[in-house]
Amino acid sequence: MDLKNKVALVTGASKGIGRAISLELARAGANIVVVSRSMNDLQSLAREIGDLGRKAFPVEADVTRESRIREFVKLPVERFGSFDILVNNAGLGRFGRVEDLSTQDWDDMYEVNLRAMFLCIREALPFLKRKPESVIVNMASLAGKNAFVGGGGYAASKWGVLALSKCLMLEERQNGVRVMAICPGSVHTQFFKHESLPNPDKEKILRAEDVARVTVDAIQLPQHATVSELEIRPTNP
Repeated sequence: MDLKNKVALVTGASKGIGRAISLELARAGANIVVVSRSMNDLQSLAREIGDLGRKAFPVEADVTRESRIREFVKLPVERFGSFDILVNNAGLGRFGRVEDLSTQDWDDMYEVNLRAMFLCIREALPFLKRKPESVIVNMASLAGKNAFVGGGGYAASKWGVLALSKCLMLEERQNGVRVMAICPGSVHTQFFKHESLPNPDKEKILRAEDVARVTVDAIQLPQHATVSELEIRPTNP
């Protein structure tokens, strides 16, 4: 896919992997609707995208609100006249042993990590299927494939992301919609700074820019090929 003048929507775009993917898409020529709960961060990102010669439209929204999803999913077409790429990056991690995990923490993770992703996909598909080729990227995790102490709720939600992605890929590939699940290992962002998790050596783990580069490379594959699931691991153990 040639990304020049293509239009993407990225959730969880203001920080970390979402921000890095937005910038990498812009470098490749895309215009972007960037969504998160922090308008200040989004405006800063939009300025950086503008400096790259592309356009960004920032949207402050909570992805747990179905009505807001219905509103912002229309914006790629309304603002830029097209909708080619959906990147479901918004995510939430609450970590602790199963016996200590609150019902609220469990529900919050499923609401952001899985329910919001489903809603974004469902609302975006009518727009994406208008195009001869389009892409949905779902940010999963190696936690969706590997168990770890303190990760019962988070890992379960990411296993759900992988299941949703696999079913969607089979349902929509005949319609020209390529679906890929990205599974990074630990990434040097604010996300994994939590007292219940080991503190990884930041020199030995992935950068958000690494994940972004590989993701955009996969998006740019020709239409007859797709990466349905991609694991990204650090080289150093």
